[in-house]
Amino acid sequence: MTFEQIAIAAILVAAMALFIRGWPRYDVVALLALLAAAAVGLIAPGAVFSGFGHPAVITVAAVLIISRGLRNSGAIDLVAEHLVPFMKTPARQNSALVSIIAFASAFMNNVGALAILMPVAIETATRQGFSVARLLMPLSFGAILGGMMTMIGTPPNVIIATYRGEALGEPFHMFDFTPVGAIVAFLGVIYLLYFGWRLLPRERSGKTPPEKLFQIRDYMTEAQVTEDSPLVGRSIGSMPETAEVDVMVTALVRNDERRPAPSRRTRLQVGDVLVLRGDPTELSDFLETTKLELVGDRDLGPEHLSSDEVALVECVVNPQSMLIGRSARTAHLRRRHGMNLIAIARQDQRIRERMDRAVFEAGDVLLLQGDSEGLPDTLARLGCFPLMGRGLRLGRERRVLLAVGLFAAGLGVTAAGLLPAAVALSMVAVAMVLTDLVSPRELYETIDWPVIVLLGAMIPVGGALETTGLATLIANELAGLTGALPWWAILTFVLVVTMTLSDVMNNAATAVVMAPIAVGIAQATGTSPDAYLMAVAVGASCAFLTPIGHQNNTLVMGPGGYRFSDYWRIGLPLEILIVAVSVPLIILFWG
Repeated sequence: MTFEQIAIAAILVAAMALFIRGWPRYDVVALLALLAAAAVGLIAPGAVFSGFGHPAVITVAAVLIISRGLRNSGAIDLVAEHLVPFMKTPARQNSALVSIIAFASAFMNNVGALAILMPVAIETATRQGFSVARLLMPLSFGAILGGMMTMIGTPPNVIIATYRGEALGEPFHMFDFTPVGAIVAFLGVIYLLYFGWRLLPRERSGKTPPEKLFQIRDYMTEAQVTEDSPLVGRSIGSMPETAEVDVMVTALVRNDERRPAPSRRTRLQVGDVLVLRGDPTELSDFLETTKLELVGDRDLGPEHLSSDEVALVECVVNPQSMLIGRSARTAHLRRRHGMNLIAIARQDQRIRERMDRAVFEAGDVLLLQGDSEGLPDTLARLGCFPLMGRGLRLGRERRVLLAVGLFAAGLGVTAAGLLPAAVALSMVAVAMVLTDLVSPRELYETIDWPVIVLLGAMIPVGGALETTGLATLIANELAGLTGALPWWAILTFVLVVTMTLSDVMNNAATAVVMAPIAVGIAQATGTSPDAYLMAVAVGASCAFLTPIGHQNNTLVMGPGGYRFSDYWRIGLPLEILIVAVSVPLIILFWG
């Protein structure tokens, strides 16, 4: 091996180790790999940041904007609103939701599709009286499967399509992925609906829904301001006692008038009743210091903490949320965002102590209190998805027709070969901004910047894998090791390796690394490179064994009450099914 090959191999191995470890975040890892490759001369100085203008990066950004436009139009909500009510049984409602999300994910970002339908699934389970665990994992997996069906359904497909253009002279087109992807997705959905959810442990898949995650009475205490309390005449915001301990005033009752989330400027009077949230031990010390008197034995509920102006909402922390790695105190939830943190749950277990200092993680379920009118924008800014009480956001017919019409035009132009996908879809994204389907602020908020940075950084690193000859070297070695095997077995090997990597590291990074190796193996064995590229595309979309392999899996973990082992219980048979089905299909259509 040459120095250049050893250097790029060391960089990729280190990057993969960090991807699997999960720290630092994958976009930072990708940048480190890019800068390391540039520092040792593997990438020309003028080409270091060329990946950020790559068609694959532009296409992914455009698809994210278009997905936001489709969400804002209410197109998916409109379909669900008309279809779900006719599905009277849990099995039929599950079928309707998973089918809708699989189809929607073929044309829009699957995380966005999940954000739309996850509240519907939770409310459906609650109304029908069965466990949400039966719905949420099939919903997540269905969204991932749906992305296999088109070029824009998932970033790995975009990467594979553009890489083929660079390596073989012509890219894959919009629906080249459909013959294999659609059949695999259909059979995968059938498995999820009729067999997959039954593999969950009985306590999570039973017909009786689990106890509601957040019981307000477990967190709240009512205390009255007495004449000798040092709080009389002081504002809520000037109480140093609440800064020293984890105690929060979530409501105030004065003269029988209830005020949820009272202003920090409100001055306390004798006879005021404060609804306090806090750890029992610290709360006891706080009551003793402030000389507040416990009152009543009322069973507090959500209605005591909300009103027309103040909302109480359960939400899940998105893997890209600004809250990750921070606490309520360091994120200034109350002062900067106007949100009170009432409760936190992680993997179906409630965090009861020092909630103000608990560090948020992806998939945490939060109970927040805040201004009703600004709540949607605040949650979007924080990177949290609402779980309950949102209902369907029904789109106006004209907006739905406009959004779908613009998108269909873009697909038509791309499918006809009149314009490259990056150009046509960018035109659709701009049109959605001009027609106010996506606001200028949403234009930048909706782009998943860590993924964009990941792609922009890893594409030149993937190029270095080829220019140094390491991809060819690896491919020749693998071809030599498997030389006695039939080519379909080698194809299966590539698919399984890609699947394995995708379960533990970002699927876009997996596609970038595996694509040149796959083409090298095809050239070394004298077989179809298209077949191997399709195997990489399918494998990179099969993140079903862990909650960290795909954002959707992380998002449903908390609300569904899943354990780490639940994913491989359902995901391993699904991946075996996909291998058994996709290899013959790839050979049939691309061999």
